[in-house]
Amino acid sequence: MKLSDRLFGLIATIGALAYGAGALGIQTSFMSDPVGSKTFPLMIATVAFLCGIVMMLKPDDEPEWPVARSIGALIICAAVLVGYAYALKPGGFLVPTALASGILSFQISGKPKLAVITGVSLSVGLFVLFKFVLGLSLFGLPRWLMG
Repeated sequence: MKLSDRLFGLIATIGALAYGAGALGIQTSFMSDPVGSKTFPLMIATVAFLCGIVMMLKPDDEPEWPVARSIGALIICAAVLVGYAYALKPGGFLVPTALASGILSFQISGKPKLAVITGVSLSVGLFVLFKFVLGLSLFGLPRWLMG
């Protein structure tokens, strides 16, 4: 029985319908983008709905669930990402991003030197991309440190 995929597909379908209903309630102004505050969420809801239907109609075989060590690694990753979300505003972009990506890289490779290089490189590269290429208003360091 392929229950896990069908159950997840049902949950995804119901979630997509609820998300789409919420998106329909968004008020748009006369000066909005073509893919604005209402259209983009509706596109996401449509894709999620279709994915949920496909999962219910064509489920995979029952998976082998991960061992406790893998679940522990996933819990650590989730905790790092939650901590990153909370540290981003007070800590600026560079330091929290370097720490989070370094820890996640270490989870993947297990090599400390490579994890540090990856963390610093991702932090600086993403900061340059977001700040200077995309023009987002980011603070590289904490505001109190920058004056």
